[in-house]
Amino acid sequence: MTSTLISSNLSSSFFPSQTLRRIRIPANSIPGGCSIRTRRSKIVSKSLDLPLLPFSMSEVLVPTESKTLHLYEARYLALLEESMKRKKNMFVHFILDPISISESATEASFAARYGCVVLIENVERLDVGALVSIRGAGRVKISRFLGADPYLSGEVRPIQDRVNQESIYELTSKVSQLKESIKNLNSLEIKLKAPADAPLQTPLINSLNWAEDERPVECDKSFLPSLQERLSFSAFQPISGSSKSELSRLQQEKLKAMDIKDTVERLELSMALIKENISSVAAKLAIQSLDIR
Repeated sequence: MTSTLISSNLSSSFFPSQTLRRIRIPANSIPGGCSIRTRRSKIVSKSLDLPLLPFSMSEVLVPTESKTLHLYEARYLALLEESMKRKKNMFVHFILDPISISESATEASFAARYGCVVLIENVERLDVGALVSIRGAGRVKISRFLGADPYLSGEVRPIQDRVNQESIYELTSKVSQLKESIKNLNSLEIKLKAPADAPLQTPLINSLNWAEDERPVECDKSFLPSLQERLSFSAFQPISGSSKSELSRLQQEKLKAMDIKDTVERLELSMALIKENISSVAAKLAIQSLDIR
């Protein structure tokens, strides 16, 4: 499994511990979407109290995406232990975005954006801290903060796409197209990698396989998106040899995907991205075949 190694040291200048203890979240700055529909069409509001791990705006995590964290600060190791022992291997990855900081302000204001419940898939203990493999499961709204010592915690509610029964046929068709396109792109990426020891599974196909796997998960099912919604997120992965501009573009597409509330619309965004990536990888393969050095 290919994942990105990042540090849990989120920089004292961006998230100083003193600031975290006096965060003021404007009520209208947190995305909505706390209600979901059951099969009986009743509105159900669910919530969980979970540890919260903040990241910068450039590190949004989407459902189905895998990431590896290097946790070594005491507060984040405490968050890890709480998640594993009492929270069924779950916590929330979210973006803590400064929205109004002035010289005269006595307290900083932040918006809690793009929350994603994550599942801890593996933990490797190190001499200093731990490497933690996580998987994005589903989008959440942070309803309120419950504490900040030694780490942030809060009440979260699920966000899921609206279901339009009239678009079921279109949804099924687009899901099939996306799956086929992702597998085609994965085949091209494998050829691009060249080294004999390169893995046969790219981040893209890894996310697709996870999205299709309906293995039982201990967390409340209302926090897990439908199969179609999970699949619609699986395309938002970096491809082999991505440039800085391509990674920046991917980040913007991920933000759009997290904001969309309609699965068909997200599938269309996914297909456009996959088509662009297929063209890009095909061009790189053509250059590679010329053996240009």
